[in-house]
Amino acid sequence: MSETTSGAGGTAGEFIDRSLHAALARMTLGLSPAAVGAAYLDWAVHLTASPGKRLDLAIEAAKQAVRFSNYAWSASVQPSAPHVVEPQPQDHRFVAEGWQQWPFNLVSQGFLLQEQWWQSATSHIRGVSRHHEAMAQFGARQLLDMLSPSNFLFTNPELVEQTVAQGGANLLHGLQHMAEDWWRRIAHQKPVGADAYKVGVNLATSPGKVVLRNQLIELIQYAPTTEKVRPEPILIVPAWIMKYYILDLSESDSLVKYLTDQGFTVFMISWKNPGAAERNFGMEDYRKLGVMAAFDAVSAIVPGPKIHTIGYCLGGTLLSIAAASMARDGDRRLKTVTLLAAQTDFTEAGELTLFIDESQVAFLEDMMWEQGGLDASQMSGAFRMLRSNDLLWSYIQRNYLLGERRPLNDLMAWNADATRMPYRMHSEYLRHLFLDNDLAEGSYLTDGKPVAVSDIRVPIFAVGTEWDHVAPWRSTYKIHLLADSAITYVLTVGGHNAGIVSSLDRPHRSYRIGYREAGGAYVDPDRWLAAATRHEGSWWPALAAWLGDHSGEPAPPPSLGATEGGYPPLGDAPGTYVLES
Repeated sequence: MSETTSGAGGTAGEFIDRSLHAALARMTLGLSPAAVGAAYLDWAVHLTASPGKRLDLAIEAAKQAVRFSNYAWSASVQPSAPHVVEPQPQDHRFVAEGWQQWPFNLVSQGFLLQEQWWQSATSHIRGVSRHHEAMAQFGARQLLDMLSPSNFLFTNPELVEQTVAQGGANLLHGLQHMAEDWWRRIAHQKPVGADAYKVGVNLATSPGKVVLRNQLIELIQYAPTTEKVRPEPILIVPAWIMKYYILDLSESDSLVKYLTDQGFTVFMISWKNPGAAERNFGMEDYRKLGVMAAFDAVSAIVPGPKIHTIGYCLGGTLLSIAAASMARDGDRRLKTVTLLAAQTDFTEAGELTLFIDESQVAFLEDMMWEQGGLDASQMSGAFRMLRSNDLLWSYIQRNYLLGERRPLNDLMAWNADATRMPYRMHSEYLRHLFLDNDLAEGSYLTDGKPVAVSDIRVPIFAVGTEWDHVAPWRSTYKIHLLADSAITYVLTVGGHNAGIVSSLDRPHRSYRIGYREAGGAYVDPDRWLAAATRHEGSWWPALAAWLGDHSGEPAPPPSLGATEGGYPPLGDAPGTYVLES
């Protein structure tokens, strides 16, 4: 790592520049003005130099005007007249009955036509880089999302109806909600309703013991719930961008409980919530103090059998790095690898890549350099932008205009319990994985030597989710290109979090599953999707069955911890690190 990236050394001028960038980043919510400006300049210059494209856009606008005029005439005498344009399947802004009535049907149709036109205006302009084109599309979409008629009182029929019915009381309640949210935000308190959920009380309640604690992790060993267990233990590596207990939510939404009930011994890493003191922890620290330290503990507590591993999101990426390192170095303790919404190739890493180029990464590095890390609110802001309709504008409509408060569920309470990321680790993650794609290209270094995912020869179970904005399923599917192992791939309904937390009693669950033998021919994701059969229900039983097929016969469970081996029980689950804010 260079001195500039690490924050060590540097000239006085460099210090001034980085300090200025850090101050500017606080005003721009972490977005680099240079990156945004370059994207729009690229788009605008090429559009200006493309009179044919501008002519096509003018013709399209004229056609839309005619179509809208014809629709307006038809809808004035027949409100149920066929729409000119339909919203995207995931767009639920205009599904209420009131949007089908005049004049709101005209308002919604006019807006959707505008969205359609702007999509054309920011697409397929010869010469514009793909990255800049995606940024221009994203920016236009964000502006249109903000200006959507569903966000304003007099152009949203549901808001008009409720305001009239309640005599404006909904707006008064909305002002109260706005004031309460503002006060909680400046007081650094959790959202309304989150106080009903307590870690160790009605969240993260699976019994167990902390059997390892170092400066970066606590390792939890969960108590068995069956008389006999499979000999091979399971080590779960969650992402450090989130608290681990998304995989041990309430009793009915706990993957940990489900696996222990199926007769497995489960260990889980609980990451420390880093502060300024941990600013120089890097990816190697997370591998060694995290994954490898946990491997050593599990091997000591359950000596002999190989270890099943499960990695979620960034934890899955880190697990892949650790598994490749172990394969390179002849460490044969791995039994299987399960990757949950985890990426090993970042060339198609979804809309998060909009924020990843040299300019943007350098800007973020300067902000983190001053702060010591990336704050939870800054990360959550980026995720809200990716799904602004669902996570921002719908919240404003519901809470501030309709004056309603929907109770939080366990997943929403967990989502409000975010963590920070150290400066050095996040810089290395963005540069080596997102920006340079070192892991997929065989140039990622551990212990100073490159690793290759193709060295992993144990069976792999990989899960993607259909509506994932963080790790798109086609990106997670790229494990088929990198690994030569036998791969079982599951595509489940839901998003990055709700698709993984897929307990048996959740409604509307289904998944597709396919298998490729070790060294088998590659099948592209579209052909795989067309051939894979959909199964109703949760994918968890498929994982348990797969793990069982790769496990030995049940035997008496191991002890909790191993005092003689240097891993005595240090306290009850969920431990202390998960409670840090």
